Formats: sequence, structure tokens, C-alpha cells
Amino acid sequence: MRDMTRCNAKKMVAILMAATLTMASLAGCSSNKNEKVNDQTKETEAAGTSSDSTAIAMTSEEIIKKAASEGKVGNWGLGNEYEVQALLTKYGQPITYLSQAFDMDGFDDDSITLASAMTFNELGLVKNSYDGGYNYGDTVGTIDMNDEGVAMLEDNIFCTRTFAEQNPNTVKAFIYASMKGWKYACENPEEAAEIVYKYGSSVSSDHQAYMASEVKKLVETDTKGNAVSDFGKMDEEAMSQTLELAKKYISLDDATAADKLSKLTLDDVRDTSYWEAAEASTDGNFGTLEKTSVKIQLKWLPQAQFMGYYVALEKGYYSEVGLEVEVVPGGGDISETTAVTNGTVDFGVTWVANLIAANAGGMDLLEVSQVYQRSGLVLVYKLDNFTK
Repeated sequence: MRDMTRCNAKKMVAILMAATLTMASLAGCSSNKNEKVNDQTKETEAAGTSSDSTAIAMTSEEIIKKAASEGKVGNWGLGNEYEVQALLTKYGQPITYLSQAFDMDGFDDDSITLASAMTFNELGLVKNSYDGGYNYGDTVGTIDMNDEGVAMLEDNIFCTRTFAEQNPNTVKAFIYASMKGWKYACENPEEAAEIVYKYGSSVSSDHQAYMASEVKKLVETDTKGNAVSDFGKMDEEAMSQTLELAKKYISLDDATAADKLSKLTLDDVRDTSYWEAAEASTDGNFGTLEKTSVKIQLKWLPQAQFMGYYVALEKGYYSEVGLEVEVVPGGGDISETTAVTNGTVDFGVTWVANLIAANAGGMDLLEVSQVYQRSGLVLVYKLDNFTK
């Protein structure tokens, strides 16, 4: 997704995605938005109504059905559209959606009235007034995939099954140091945001700080809203739901791949033993490391979505366990799943659905740690568009 500069001249800015994204641009200032946000009170947001005190807010079901009937539900189609499709199915709607650009201009001009947004990225741009923001403040509402029961897990750490089998101590040490980095980052999100920014942030410092505070929630809270203290654990129920939704909504043209997808089990995509060994260690000593110099490729450019790895690097957690680690930004010509498969890098960060699709297509990738414990995807809408 893209960070957008809202000023008087157009300006290109790079920003994330999930899971696989590209760069985008744009702008255009609107003094009307400032007036609109100032007029909208927090009580209005709580009531879910527009500035018209006589308006009655629609329910989530009514909002989804209205937007779907108008053909104005949007998504990027890069790996988390399956959650949107599952949500549409839940309310008896067709699973089609508009192709959403890597900015929120479609939401801004109402060509998309129910737009996909990551809580740590596009939602911040929609609500906030800092550089790149649209400044809608409390005049928007969201529909959360976790609350709707259609959440799919996102950022994890993976490698090839062969690499894990041949380098078990290295895998355990890498997980141990990475989770130490994630723990520190979540305890100190402001500092973590500054560290990421130093490594070549793709977004503004203000947005970086916002991202860190929101990513913290995805790491420390599960799909049901429960607190998580075991960083990187693979929750069986959430993993199973992700796999079943992936089987239902991932569409593969190749018949052999489609058949393999239908038969995949959790054991085909993850192994909890490496994380369990890392979690049980008190000192990060796993014996002789089979490989001491490793690379991890991210899903996108440097930003707080990946703050745990940069913190582990900055704080020396990798070197403490005997590893020399290079963090490779994503967003290039080679996807993280391909880079890991062909040996360009040793580890990668991807969404579980992407790993599932890759394995169905013939790769043999293995999730070894689940960093995000809940979905970061919401559908955002303007309160004024959905009242009755």
C-alpha cells in the first residue's frame, strides 16, 4: 500500500504491503476535511451516526449488504481478499470486489465506500492529519475481520523444510533472537519506530510511530481479543481457520495445484517444534550453529510492520546467539516465497495464505513462527454514507 502526500502538489511516497505490494502516489488538499472532522464529535463516532443527530447508524450487516449491492467493496487482491470474500459469503453476498489502488483515493472520492485497510497502515492514513493523511478523524467506522469471525493470520517467519531439517540450531537461534526483538519492540514501540526509521523507512516518522503502536496490538492480541504473551506461537485454532478459508477461497488454475491445495493439512505448512525449543530456552544457547550468516527477506520496505527484526539487529540480539543477519527489504521483482525457495535468502516474512498457495503450487515452505496473532485487515467506511 502506499503512503499518500495530501498537500497542494502531487508527490510520490512509498509505503507497505501486506503481503507483494508496489509503490503508489498522489495527493490533493482539502480544507473541507478539517471542517468536517472538527464538526464531528467523539460521541457521534460512538453512536455510529453522521453529524445529523436524527440519523440512525446501519449495522455491520446492513453496511456490507449496501456496499456489496452497489459494487463498492474494495480490496487489493494480493492475498487478503479471501477474508473479504468470506465476509461477503457470511452475509449472503457475491464474492466479487473492486480492485483497489495502493492509496485511499477511491475511498476519498466514494468510488469505493467500503475499502480495505490495514489497521497499522491505510487506516492511519485515512484517520490522521500528518503528512500523507486524509484527516477523516472520527468520521469513519470499521468492520473488523477478527470480530466477524473470518480472520486469517498474516506475518510469519518461514524457511524451506529442507533448510530447517539441515540447520535446526540455526532456525531455533534465529527465532529466539527475533522474538526477543519483537518483545522489546512491543514494550517500546516509540523507540522501535525510531530504529526502523533509521534503517531507511518508507514512510514518514509520524506514520512510522502510528504503525508501531498498531502492530504491537497484532502481536500481543489474538483473533478473539485475548492477550498473548508467548511471542511467535502458532495458535492451532487460528491456523486451522486460516487454512480452511484458504482452501475455500484461493483459486488456482492448475488442476494439480488445486487438488494439492484441497488436501493440505497444517503439518504441510508449519512445524511448531522449532519455536517451542526457542521459547523454552533461557539463554539462547542451541549448541553449534550449522550456518551463522543468514538473510531474511521482508514482505515490503522497512517499516514498523517488521520492527522486531530491526530491533533485534540494532540491539545485538542476533549476534548474541552467534548469528550475522541481513534484513533484506521486500517489494522487488522476487517475492519472499520465491527468494526463500531458490536460496537467495534463508528466511522470509509472508502471510499464511501466501505460504499455503505457494506450497499448493509446488514449493515446500515451512512456517516456524507466527508473529501476528490476529488479522490486521478492516473495511473502513464513512459514517455519513451508511445511515438511515
